[in-house]
Amino acid sequence: MQKKLIITIDGPAGAGKSTVSKVLAKELGYLYLDTGALYRALGYKVLKNKIALDDISALSALCFNTNVALKNIGSQLKVYVDGEDVGDKIRTEEVGLTASRISTYAVVRQSLLQLQREAGAPGGVVAEGRDMGSVVFPQADYKFFLDADIEERIKRRHRELRDKGDLSADWETVKKDMLARDKQDAERAIAPLKPTASSIIIDSTNLSVGEVVAGIIRRVAGG
Repeated sequence: MQKKLIITIDGPAGAGKSTVSKVLAKELGYLYLDTGALYRALGYKVLKNKIALDDISALSALCFNTNVALKNIGSQLKVYVDGEDVGDKIRTEEVGLTASRISTYAVVRQSLLQLQREAGAPGGVVAEGRDMGSVVFPQADYKFFLDADIEERIKRRHRELRDKGDLSADWETVKKDMLARDKQDAERAIAPLKPTASSIIIDSTNLSVGEVVAGIIRRVAGG
């Protein structure tokens, strides 16, 4: 593959997007663009500043006065909020739900759109998120939509949280949070989560990460 492609991977929480995207980017020697982290970064600041999630005026001011930056360090894309490397601070369920909620507002999505497009403009990028193929990179060379059945997605998310040491993450709470996020993502008026007409849909329910990545590489390499 001589050309540096833009590859998008969208899908719901727990479908395996992050893991697959990271492995795929490494295999191709591409940059992994975790766009969900940008929304989580703003969600982190919303929580930190105790801003009401329905206060559009305050959210607009926060977007205007917040510096969210992407830095490629050692082939890893790091996210900074006002100079702070937010790292694992943005990976909690609370931040994830907040990010999903504020992403329904046009002012939030617009504030991050150009940043995402600039990061992917040179090509050679695997962009993971919920509207990468539909909104951010509609001209992407390949668009994949990764999905899995709800019970499998809950199991994966529960295991991920437990592996990170979050022993308070019980099954029912994870299920409730995931269903809430699915509802928010699917019903938002702006850029709802759904595959595009040109998306290649992959059901990862019974597939390993390696099998999903191998399938994507075969598709991309075969043109």
